Amino acid sequence: MQFGRYFEEFEVGAVYKHWPGKTVTEYDDHLFCLLTMNHHPLHLDAHYAGETTDFGKNVVVGNYIYSLLLGMSVPDVSGKAIANLEIESLRHVKPTFHGDTIYGETEVLEKTPSKSKDDRGVVYVETRGYKQDGTIVCIFRRKVLVPKQSYGEVRGGEQPGRPVPHE
Repeated sequence: MQFGRYFEEFEVGAVYKHWPGKTVTEYDDHLFCLLTMNHHPLHLDAHYAGETTDFGKNVVVGNYIYSLLLGMSVPDVSGKAIANLEIESLRHVKPTFHGDTIYGETEVLEKTPSKSKDDRGVVYVETRGYKQDGTIVCIFRRKVLVPKQSYGEVRGGEQPGRPVPHE
């Protein structure tokens, strides 16, 4: 199974559909809020959300959805990355609620060979996240520093650092 891509394997215009999706639970949302110290009642207090907001229920914290999509994209986009260089933009387009299932896809917008080192390049991508009904909820663009195949071969190939079993 491939994990990430080398620079040569990216094609401008390609769209990678990340699989599987993830159903967001109340537990996921609350744990992420508590881990990140986001105690806004819109995310944690069902009574508050139901009585005082236009949504009428808790809204999943947007940074969890972004993080989820970023993680979903790793096997297809950044699994071999040297570094994530930049998040250029991040838009939370529509709300996500407990019980929604998030799916993601990433489109390659551009690729540029490195000017300083010939064994890598920068891949510019847009990731879109959407719910089970197709409604887009989150869009972000980023630049990823990705190795060329020559870089990978020097460092151990497809599974660098993997030990050889012995008795």
